[in-house]
Amino acid sequence: MKIKLKGGLAAAGVLLLLCLSFPAYGTKKELEAEKEKISVIEEEKKKVEDTLKNLEGQKADTESYVRQLDQEMAAISSQLEELSGQIADKESEIAVTQEELSAAQEAEVQQYDAMKLRIKYMYEKGDTTFIDLILESKSISQLLNRAEYISQISQYDRQMLDEYAATRQTIADNEAKLESERADLLALQESTQAKHNSVEELLAAKEEQLKSYETQIASAQSQINAYEQDLAAQESKIRQIEEEMQKAEEEARKKAESSGTSYTVKSLGNTKFIWPCPSSSRITSAFGGRESPTEGASSNHQGIDIGASTGSDIVAAADGVVTIATYSASAGNYVMLSHGGGVSTVYMHCSSLNVSEGQSVTQGQVIAKVGSTGYSTGPHLHFGIRSGGSYVNPSNYVSP
Repeated sequence: MKIKLKGGLAAAGVLLLLCLSFPAYGTKKELEAEKEKISVIEEEKKKVEDTLKNLEGQKADTESYVRQLDQEMAAISSQLEELSGQIADKESEIAVTQEELSAAQEAEVQQYDAMKLRIKYMYEKGDTTFIDLILESKSISQLLNRAEYISQISQYDRQMLDEYAATRQTIADNEAKLESERADLLALQESTQAKHNSVEELLAAKEEQLKSYETQIASAQSQINAYEQDLAAQESKIRQIEEEMQKAEEEARKKAESSGTSYTVKSLGNTKFIWPCPSSSRITSAFGGRESPTEGASSNHQGIDIGASTGSDIVAAADGVVTIATYSASAGNYVMLSHGGGVSTVYMHCSSLNVSEGQSVTQGQVIAKVGSTGYSTGPHLHFGIRSGGSYVNPSNYVSP
């Protein structure tokens, strides 16, 4: 900015007037302090966002584990139900075997009693000796028949006793086997039930952990919402300070002109700008006063809006260094470049950023993509130029 004055006294007067009307140092310090607050808030917000992302990852892992535990619980419950059925069947088999064993034992006792009765009967009838059989027999044939009959009866009784004893032993062995199998099933049921209880306890613990994650996530989201409100308040305050600075400068200019001095604006040093959006030359909102297009948007437009499709290239208007590459509620994703000599440019509402803070860029380098983030009614680039801490009309320095 260059001011041509008529005479030394006039120059001194205007300088004093400018200093009184536009307290640059104090206002700029206030502006920088408010911007510093934004940086602090954004840094704290980023920490909470990282924490939130980590919590959501842990919650997702736990939910996946809970689903696996649910499946395992279902499988174990099914196994327990199957074991209960097998044990019931085994006990039924044991009960039947015990009945069979009792019947076999009873049959053996009855056979033994019958044999004793037959032997007693023979002795009571006097058929006790082989001599008696010979003397009473009328022929050799009768003798042999009697002897054979007694032998067959004795042989039959012995055979039946042996068969009953063998049957009883077989049934007893089968009962022992069934009891052993039942004991094995009961042991398996006990170990399966213990596993079921263990999984049930683990599942309950993981569900409690999920509740804890949900509480922490809700708390983190609440903090992020609070930080976003703080950022919106700070950005509103910064806009107010910048508007007051611009208003003070304009009043100083008017006073200087009314005092008989000439007040002209020079070009921005040696900085030469190119059009920042190669794919479009359509200006949808000019620099200066306007009706706010959406809630939260400024009515004192500090740049020009260039309408373009989402994803279109945004290039650096001049060589410079990235001083800001971040996100804010109002500007969305945005980049600020410093070109030296107090000159900087800003590119807002981007869909994505291709550069990071501290990076050096060259004129024409793609630094971002057109988007509609922040306070925006559609995809466009908000392009602004700052000189000496104030925004100037970009249309005076760039053209498509």
